[in-house]
Amino acid sequence: MTRNHEPRRLRVVVVGQGYVGLPLAVRAAEMGHSVVGLDVDAGRIKRLVVGESYVEDISDRRLAPLLAAGVYRPTVDPSDCDGFDAAVVTVPTPLRDGAPDLSHVEDAARTLGRHLTRGATVVLESTTYPGTTEEVFRPLLERGSGLTAGRDFHLGYSPERIDPGNPSWRLENTPKIVSGITPSSLESVRNFYASLVDTVVPVASCKEAELTKLLENTFRHVNIALANELAIFAHDLGIDVWAAIDAASTKPFGFMRFTPGPGVGGHCLPVDPSYLSWRVERTLGQNFRFVELANDVNNHMPDYVVRRLVAGLNERGKPLKGSRILLLGLAYKANTGDARETPAARIAELLTGMGAEVQAADPHVLDDVHPRAAGLEGVRRVEVTPGLLRTVDATVLLADHDAFDYPLISAHSLYILDCRRRLTGAHVESL
Repeated sequence: MTRNHEPRRLRVVVVGQGYVGLPLAVRAAEMGHSVVGLDVDAGRIKRLVVGESYVEDISDRRLAPLLAAGVYRPTVDPSDCDGFDAAVVTVPTPLRDGAPDLSHVEDAARTLGRHLTRGATVVLESTTYPGTTEEVFRPLLERGSGLTAGRDFHLGYSPERIDPGNPSWRLENTPKIVSGITPSSLESVRNFYASLVDTVVPVASCKEAELTKLLENTFRHVNIALANELAIFAHDLGIDVWAAIDAASTKPFGFMRFTPGPGVGGHCLPVDPSYLSWRVERTLGQNFRFVELANDVNNHMPDYVVRRLVAGLNERGKPLKGSRILLLGLAYKANTGDARETPAARIAELLTGMGAEVQAADPHVLDDVHPRAAGLEGVRRVEVTPGLLRTVDATVLLADHDAFDYPLISAHSLYILDCRRRLTGAHVESL
């Protein structure tokens, strides 16, 4: 469905002001809604109140006029949710010991339930297993409000499709999947998102919408695992896997390009497919073999990177212990500061544990902005200079940010392990 009508101004609450919630809140405010951005992280809210964004896709310049006009109000106070017309939950859903942790979703439902009124619309966007909206989220909303979903208020699920750092596909031009527990709920959810994005795609049930998100990420996870395992075997066979991928990519049908890397990160790939695997095993008593195999391959890519680095140093007569290693890129992907579940953390941990002196550079992952980048707190940050590059024993490119000066890196590094194939030269090895 394409937006073709002028929406009414709504009082909107977005619970969670991270990589998903902040862009959504800002977009809703820019499109004429009055928005409350609720988050339990007081540090985040303090930054937002003074117009400082910690998400690359949202600039300080976009925040300023919204704050000045009072159409976007960041807060830690749940009472600011009073009287909302629409609420969207975009909180984290991590894995704990292999099982989904829905505590943040449950807390959000309890909070909204206390402020829910007749006729309001509530949407869950957090990635989760099929059935969560109706089996977990709905009962908590009903218990807290004394209202009945589908009769007294509208309820639906809409999977987030945020891709941090993607300049082409943004919230507003990425088709939005929407669902509702009843036809009237679906219509209300669809109308709300139609005021924010160009294209809305309704599906028949919340479970289908929940599965859609897991399908999208499992598809990527499995294909990246295939590329990673091919890279390992191709190297051992003396074949340039990157050349083979380039050649296969010329096929105009039946092939989609996926490339190897040092591992997967962010919330999506290391976590989301396991939600589906957990649900299948718990409900059906069967193993989701594709997901488990992809997990095994992708989770061990940091170990493979370290093994390749050890071999490369040995060929140059250097042991890893005592060597100075420079890691370039701590984020899980290029051109973003998102270091959630980044493979760089595991690589740094392994290298440090084996006696290497590890340094790192990343223009996007900043200590004062991303202080909770798990596993990276002890990694010493440095600036990339010709002098530094000449004094380290190995440079490892993990996230290929455009901000890096690749000619300078290539010219002054003694040995490079390139996990993203951005560099060339006799002293460069590609993953």
